[in-house]
Amino acid sequence: MTSEREPTEEESPVDQQASDGRGWRGEAFDSREDPALRTDGGAAGADDVTLDPWGSSTVADYRKLFEDFGIEEFDEVLGEIPDPHYLMRRGVIFGHRDYRRIAEAMRDGEEFAALSGFMPTGDPHIGHKLVFDELIWHQKQGGDTYGLIADLEAHSARGMTWEEIDQHARDYVLSLLALGFDPDDGELYRQSDNRVLQDLAFELGIEANFSELQAIYGFDGETDVSHMQSVVTQMADILYPQLDEPKPTVIPVGPDQDPHVRLARDLAARMRYFGVTEAYASFEATPEERDLIGFAYDQLREETDGDVRCEDAAEWLRDHRPTPVEARQSAVEKLEAAGKEPLRPRVRLLDQRADEDAFEALIEAVGGEKRVYDAHVDAFEMDRTEAEELAREVELDHGGYGFQMPSSIYHRFMTGLTGGKMSSSIPASHISLLDDPEEGYDKVKAATTGGRETAEKQRELGGKADECPVYELYAYLLAGDDDEFAREVYDECVGGERLCGGCKEQAAELMREFLEEHQEKREAVEEKLDELDISFDAAER
Repeated sequence: MTSEREPTEEESPVDQQASDGRGWRGEAFDSREDPALRTDGGAAGADDVTLDPWGSSTVADYRKLFEDFGIEEFDEVLGEIPDPHYLMRRGVIFGHRDYRRIAEAMRDGEEFAALSGFMPTGDPHIGHKLVFDELIWHQKQGGDTYGLIADLEAHSARGMTWEEIDQHARDYVLSLLALGFDPDDGELYRQSDNRVLQDLAFELGIEANFSELQAIYGFDGETDVSHMQSVVTQMADILYPQLDEPKPTVIPVGPDQDPHVRLARDLAARMRYFGVTEAYASFEATPEERDLIGFAYDQLREETDGDVRCEDAAEWLRDHRPTPVEARQSAVEKLEAAGKEPLRPRVRLLDQRADEDAFEALIEAVGGEKRVYDAHVDAFEMDRTEAEELAREVELDHGGYGFQMPSSIYHRFMTGLTGGKMSSSIPASHISLLDDPEEGYDKVKAATTGGRETAEKQRELGGKADECPVYELYAYLLAGDDDEFAREVYDECVGGERLCGGCKEQAAELMREFLEEHQEKREAVEEKLDELDISFDAAER
């Protein structure tokens, strides 16, 4: 995600066969019980997925994001969220990283934050509205909410002039306010104006290097330094809400921004003074080795009900040969080298970048039985959650950040009205939030549909709502929070009762009404721009 940015200017399309953003959840329709009304989210034989924050990424098979990048299915956390947004219920928000901690904070009334950003390279359009809505919803759920203008990124990665950026930034902020963002209960800023953000970016840059950026983003010898610097600035954006106090933070984005999210999570961990892991012996083990050793320990404790030594676990692993093979072999070697050392579960607190005073304070703070080494402390009477809280407390007391790894949610890209991708450079493919309402009406009327060749076939076979950009407008925008209405449109389409002409006419009328209302609200909130601590005039820079 690099940034708290919305999808890139040229938004990637939802492959029409794969697009299940029209799926449903909740009382009105649970797609898990009615698969006929929802595709599986993937196209057979789809190409490998490439996520490029500055390209026009095409996600032909959303399932591959779960397999290849470790994004989790949003279905699995949906039931834990109080009053989920309709984009969540309908499957438009399809994936997440670590969103459970956000859901838990909502349920328990604890602090959390939401941040996303917008690269001002063109007019805000209905694809960007997804991110606006997600931010506003999290604000209404009690989150500390941040909206940023990624102007340094627009200038360095897209070559936009500051005058162009100023105008687009103003338009983005106006639409965000018109849709309901409360600037008195949230923060809006430009990257270029935020010195605290830039200082944080400098610190984060110490923990990143060119080889890493090259591997993640494909940078090479032709990549300019400012473009690379904009990446580190976006990492600072993602962690910015935690500067005053570490808290669960969610970044709503399209899946093309996931490389940014992964890097930000890595940097958040690297900036910590102390790492916390589980361990069983004095030696260090990889996560895979640790899992195998733990499994052997549990089995031996159950079999012997007595003390377990490292050599016992080595023998057990040799005899039972669990996989993975390479991890088993290396675990056996380490266990054999430890010999008769007792195998005991413990929590390990590792000194990653703490100074001497902070490490001594950690040693002192760990209660109960413990064992102190040169660069770590093993605690035998503390679980991992307690250890992590203690490590963060000591870090904060000694000037550290104590960052929690940020969470993220991912929404499907909107299909262009003409089919294919929705792109700011193809006016007919998208509807700008600044379009004249009559122009918005005309664009919907001219849109591609998932209808049959003739009205007779439509009545006989039903329409293909899951391949229809017009139905997508209902599910993503025009039906609003009314699940029953969107379900009705879907059922009438696939049942052959709804023909494309009447469906487009209704959608076009609703789009015209939406644009009229939105633009009236933009005018009404325009006076608030002067009250914001944000500049839209390049001449003042």
